[in-house]
Amino acid sequence: MSDNVIEIRHLKKAFGDNVIFSDLSLSVQKGETVVVIGPSGCGKSTLLRCLNGLEPIQDGTIYLNGKPIEFGGKSLVKIRQRIGMVFQNYDLFPNMTVLQNIILSPVKVQKRNRSEAAEEALQLLEKVGLRDKADSYPAQLSGGQKQRAAIVRSLIIHPDIILLDEITAALDPEMVHEVLKVVLELAKNGTTMLIVTHEMSFARAAADRIIFLDGGGIAEEGKPDDFFRSPKTERAKRFLSTFTYTE
Repeated sequence: MSDNVIEIRHLKKAFGDNVIFSDLSLSVQKGETVVVIGPSGCGKSTLLRCLNGLEPIQDGTIYLNGKPIEFGGKSLVKIRQRIGMVFQNYDLFPNMTVLQNIILSPVKVQKRNRSEAAEEALQLLEKVGLRDKADSYPAQLSGGQKQRAAIVRSLIIHPDIILLDEITAALDPEMVHEVLKVVLELAKNGTTMLIVTHEMSFARAAADRIIFLDGGGIAEEGKPDDFFRSPKTERAKRFLSTFTYTE
């Protein structure tokens, strides 16, 4: 039996005449952290949106734990409980406290007991250093704190995989470190993640495997040390030459 949590076979995605993916196949195994990088416009964020049903696909099949996903109707709600997603802009409700934001889905969608959900939320907030911010509103938090709260909101639904879309893009370096620390701890604990980022240091530190997208598909993939030290393709070499990142 396959250990793949997510498997994409022959995905095609286009916006009109603009083909983003012509024939993309990719899998993420249980407990693996896969980081997707690539030039602007290559489809990094679009890939995650396709996996979560936020963008329709033109062809191909996406499997979750070996079963094909049907994006539509009530099944979409169920899928989004199994595929968590953390966005660049946090998407926290401004009129709710951190705790209220986190327990909304478990209580309203999963029909879990409110007090039990709140207890778990507080435990998760403790782990990411935000227990004292449970009753704060998003406007009272820094960007890094908002992103950590958004990660907790995704974790509390107990998803099979978490998709993280450019979660450090709007953060200053100190806040990037805060969020990276949380992601590294999740990876250490075996959380299955597919991460899109333009931060090369973040990618190298967090990934079990790097996926480099370009030209409508996967141009190169490999272990992070291999990819960053000695990329195999000229396209990857050119791409990496435009970045300055720490070892």
